[in-house]
Amino acid sequence: MIVTGKPAPIRRRVAVSRFVISFALFAILSVLWALASPVFSSPDENAHGTRAISVAHGQLMGREDKGQLIVDLPHGYEYSDSIICFARDDRVNASCGVELGDAGGQRFFNNWVGSYNPAYYATVGWPTLFLEGSAGVYAMRIISALIAAVFLAWAFQAAFASRRTRWMPAAVAFLASPMVLYMAGSVTPQGLEIASGAALWIGLMRLLQGFDPSGEKPSLSRAYLWTIVAISAAALCVARATGPLWVVVIVGTCLVISGWRPTRALFRTPRSYIPIAVIAAAGLFSVIWTLVGGSLSGQAGSESPGAGRDFIYGAWMTIRNTPRYVEEAAGVFGWLDTVLPSFVYIAFFAAFVVLVVLALLATRRRGLLSLGLVIVVAAIVPVLVQGYSVRQTGLIWQGRYGLFLYLGIPLVAGLLLSSRLGDRVAFLSVRYTAVIASLLGAYGIVAFLLVLRRYVVGDNDHVNKMLSSPEWQPPLGWIALVVMFALVMTAFTAWIIRLAVVSGRSEQIEEPGIRPAERSASAA
Repeated sequence: MIVTGKPAPIRRRVAVSRFVISFALFAILSVLWALASPVFSSPDENAHGTRAISVAHGQLMGREDKGQLIVDLPHGYEYSDSIICFARDDRVNASCGVELGDAGGQRFFNNWVGSYNPAYYATVGWPTLFLEGSAGVYAMRIISALIAAVFLAWAFQAAFASRRTRWMPAAVAFLASPMVLYMAGSVTPQGLEIASGAALWIGLMRLLQGFDPSGEKPSLSRAYLWTIVAISAAALCVARATGPLWVVVIVGTCLVISGWRPTRALFRTPRSYIPIAVIAAAGLFSVIWTLVGGSLSGQAGSESPGAGRDFIYGAWMTIRNTPRYVEEAAGVFGWLDTVLPSFVYIAFFAAFVVLVVLALLATRRRGLLSLGLVIVVAAIVPVLVQGYSVRQTGLIWQGRYGLFLYLGIPLVAGLLLSSRLGDRVAFLSVRYTAVIASLLGAYGIVAFLLVLRRYVVGDNDHVNKMLSSPEWQPPLGWIALVVMFALVMTAFTAWIIRLAVVSGRSEQIEEPGIRPAERSASAA
């Protein structure tokens, strides 16, 4: 006898509670990252921040002035380059900077993102209508963190929209990795891009699962999954100029992995075309804005390294730099000036490799091909995009640009391992999830502390100096932030492990009398 699972009302309550809890945890962690670094210390945050301020005050597009794009700033947001005097030199702490809004600043900013799609900037910039200076920037960071937390919570909720979720706790643990939270808590559309990309990956895979006539139906309704997919895809489209391309890449990869039958069923369902039209409209708006505003051409000038070179040069240099991009996606902070000690990265990459290698080895031919496709896409898309654009923009690719692609790897690995393709290693799920979650949790806490050290005293000084003579303090103080972050990250890790235990037990209840060893033998 097969037990069909919990009644629908109970499943709905569980799904809602998981969304609420995950949203709260992601929001708190992202907000703590938002408070842990000085104003404009995130990559290009001075450009994105001043763009958001100008959009909120009615300037949708920067103005041309002597070949440069200028955004105007209201009183209270006067800008000086001395604000980021610490940028690109990890030996210099944040105490050297002047405040945003200082009397010696200027009421304009030479902004290389002044023509970017205004959707994100209008969404986060409104607090500057009634706040000034650093308070306004921190408020924008918090708004950005809360928006990203919604998409991360949607990804989390969709991940568990099935009765077979043994390995999904290990997969979604990567959604709380340091760079995801750091970018979410910065004034940059990159945080929205990463979070909405993650929600699109897992939401679309679950949606297609529901269109598979021979597969298990997700516990979330088709309409709700379409809502996640449509809003995530639309947000990804308008986040940056390359957004429509990213949507095509993720959607195309998910369709190939899911196969012809669910894909055909999706497109033969009339109701599917309403959310598809929403996504298409967002993509069209993004493309039109890019063509009219010239967002891509504004990313770099002739002084950028590699500008004017051909496709082969750009592609080859991207291939050579791929290990650096992977390290940056794992955790290189600030203006690429805050690199963690090499031994610290071991925890992150060990967790990543364990999950991915296990999926490659244990899911048989179909799983191998599916996950291999995601890995190839994550590796080759940056090569093609940078190779194509290098003549115009130069070598501008960074690891954070590909983070939404890299997140697809553990998410798809978790889905494959949780399906019947991974039954042979199902009995390992709780133990391995505990190891993966603990490694990621420890890595996140250490990264948070070390990034704070970089700004409080500088990387050349020992952590002890943070206690004896801190030279810069974030809002609430660095000690309070570290303690709160460690507590919340520990709670997140414990919850992930608990979910792994619950997922394992629920699957055993559905197939009573079958021991893990017997299930493994039958799967083999």
